[in-house]
Amino acid sequence: MAAMPDHIPIPMPGGLDVDLPQFVKVRQHFANEVVDDVDAAVAASFAALPEMDLAGKRIAIGVGSRGIGPQPGVVRAVINELKKVDAVPFIVPTMGSHGGGTVEGQLGILTEYGITEESMGVPIEASMDVVQVGTLSDGWPVYCDRIAYEADYIVPCNRVKPHTDFRGTHESGLVKMMAIGLAKHKGAEALHRQGFARFAEVIPESGKVFLDNTKTLFGVAMVENAFDQLMHVELVARDNIFERDRELLKLAKANIPRFHFEAMDLLIVDQIGKNISGSGMDPNATGRPNTKLPGFDDAPDIHRIVVRDLTDATHGNATGLGGADVTTQRVVRKMDWTATYVNVVTSGIIDSACTPLVANTDREAIALALRGCPKLDPMDAKIVRIKNTLSLSEVWASAPLLEEIKANEKMDILGNAFDVVFDDEGTLLDFA
Repeated sequence: MAAMPDHIPIPMPGGLDVDLPQFVKVRQHFANEVVDDVDAAVAASFAALPEMDLAGKRIAIGVGSRGIGPQPGVVRAVINELKKVDAVPFIVPTMGSHGGGTVEGQLGILTEYGITEESMGVPIEASMDVVQVGTLSDGWPVYCDRIAYEADYIVPCNRVKPHTDFRGTHESGLVKMMAIGLAKHKGAEALHRQGFARFAEVIPESGKVFLDNTKTLFGVAMVENAFDQLMHVELVARDNIFERDRELLKLAKANIPRFHFEAMDLLIVDQIGKNISGSGMDPNATGRPNTKLPGFDDAPDIHRIVVRDLTDATHGNATGLGGADVTTQRVVRKMDWTATYVNVVTSGIIDSACTPLVANTDREAIALALRGCPKLDPMDAKIVRIKNTLSLSEVWASAPLLEEIKANEKMDILGNAFDVVFDDEGTLLDFA
């Protein structure tokens, strides 16, 4: 079997050296509300909880894996409040099968995110052992981390945000943390085998079974603004977890970074990676969930997507590349095929690793993508270039989008128009 060639001749009539319109830098405006004093906000929310006698009680704080910038400060503040009432808090990794489904891998992820015994001032107790705490209506098992289950109380801590693969009343948040995060590798794998098409049903059902059969004390919910800053933190009483998880999801959806454009012929994405989104590039921005499930039509109509590169932090994991139409040899050379395949097979979304057209250079990738837009003159193409789907406050847009930008109060043009420049190797150079 032939290996992937490191150069693919593409002898198209007319060649692939197309002219492109000029570009401008654009600022997209998003709300930037932020919690100024995390300690004070957590203290006030803790004081508003129902009265609890926690003296001497061992309390497992479940902390997840995704790169939540405000998380260390919030967790530390919660720990301090628990210590003030003489409780004995400790941390358990609460991330399902992430980190390779191993103790070492999950501890490593917590360390990467600034959560260590030294920084938090409490022990971290990690195990992959679980206890079955109940079953779903179809007999499917629901699990809980054994260490957390055997503590006096459990406190799940998570960011509430739209999921990248399905739509429901409960997506990423406290309910999912109970259903999957605290279920460790065994439980996460069991739930994922249900398929994302059923997640809108099984996540809340699993969360309810978990809540009814564990000593969950309260939840810690965080919501971020479009700049990954903490805009809301709330300690949620046990009996209110489902209601607040649902309401905070609405707040999160209203504040995630999105495109203000109505449509584009081509989106150029400089980098994708697991540190950007669990889906490599966020379908909430692109409208292309790896699951192909409905509910993401509030994103603009994007005809073609080019992915130029992987982030260093993704360590070769190219999950989400299947959402692109064209990529580059650069991406293929950086891919860790094993890590990518293990990730997508575990999730059950194998389409997310399908390889798009592979172009030799950025120049060819852009030309191929534009060839995939029937009857389009490249000089008339509505093109947007972004660093990644987390960085949408400043983007670059082609001249055919100027009138739309000027008519939208949520966008401003920054500076003068400029020409697109490639180097001698066909690499797209950085824009101003």
